[in-house]
Amino acid sequence: MYVAVKGGEAAILATHDLVAEARRGDEAVPEISVAQIREQQGLSCARVMNEGSLYDADLAALALKQAQGDVIEAAFLMRAYRTTLPRFGSSEPVDTARMAIRRRVSATYKDLPGGQVLGPTYDYTHRLFDFALMDDAKSVMVGLDPTISGREGRPSTAPHSAGDARVKPEHDVAPLDTHMPRVPDILGAEGLMEPETPPVGDPRPFDLTREPVSFPADRDVRLQAMARGDEGFLLGLGYSVQRGFGGNHPFVGEIRVGEVSVEFVPEELGFAVDLGDITLTECQMVNQFAGSKDVAPQFTRGYGLSFGHSERKAMSMSLVDRALKCREFGEAAEYPAQQDEFVLYHSDNVEAAGFVEHLKLPHYVDFQGELELIRRIRAEREQRLAGENEVLPEAAE
Repeated sequence: MYVAVKGGEAAILATHDLVAEARRGDEAVPEISVAQIREQQGLSCARVMNEGSLYDADLAALALKQAQGDVIEAAFLMRAYRTTLPRFGSSEPVDTARMAIRRRVSATYKDLPGGQVLGPTYDYTHRLFDFALMDDAKSVMVGLDPTISGREGRPSTAPHSAGDARVKPEHDVAPLDTHMPRVPDILGAEGLMEPETPPVGDPRPFDLTREPVSFPADRDVRLQAMARGDEGFLLGLGYSVQRGFGGNHPFVGEIRVGEVSVEFVPEELGFAVDLGDITLTECQMVNQFAGSKDVAPQFTRGYGLSFGHSERKAMSMSLVDRALKCREFGEAAEYPAQQDEFVLYHSDNVEAAGFVEHLKLPHYVDFQGELELIRRIRAEREQRLAGENEVLPEAAE
């Protein structure tokens, strides 16, 4: 944050009151609660958790309320709070292959082991207003205690019974498989997908929140930066690699959304302890690779993993991840999405917002210097033009 001058404390304090008044809005309208935001604006909460680098749906909902729905400001609040938290260590790698699936789709195979699970999605809606949602009486969830948190306050996700009106009689209702193999693993079994192996020695992943980033950046650094990067920026870069700034036409190998278990090994115990479940979205994008002198033609992958239900973010991340792997495959880095320095330095919306919005703060001294410079240059220019246009009497004859 840039502060050029001090002063105006009374005026600044007055703006705090005005912000609170604007946030509350018309007092004739019931105030929205944090629990309502958490339960009914879950996609926004997921974005705030991703860009705020902190998994806590309640705090994400609070940040959205405090920021009047401004996602970047809410992410800023989350990051600021995150810096106050103690760090006990690193969790064990999560196993997304054992995810409790809520949604799982593939654009590459129609018949998958475990099946396609459409789950909750807007993909097949008609994008027409549902004016019934304006009727408050219909939107109240009867019997839901607004004070409870987490999945306890969510509608049941258990399989519907055969008598459920939402299930067509001709559709079979059966529990989902507990283990669903990933599509890239199916291709890998045939030797058609690039192998993914940990680096030599399986070193501890880089932590960009504690260590300075250097370029060219390794993949773990790139994935970390994109995981907390701005969704819109990554979406634009992902779009660019499919148009004139790239030549890829990837396929969605698989998108899966669900809950995974997080485990931690305390030093005093020496074995893993289950800390609970978190909701994740994982996307694996399948891309073509024509091969090289040393590598046979094969498919390559782009990877995206994000908090909550956030498919657009995970897909965008996977597209850019593949673009940033260009050097590994001997491809020329010609486009913005292939430049790791460009992507990593500009995808952080909290950094970007701070740099852009600091322009609103006082720059009186700087501007006065610029103003005097322009005035002096204009005066010198006018004097020079006057001298060039002066016509001598001898020349006039």
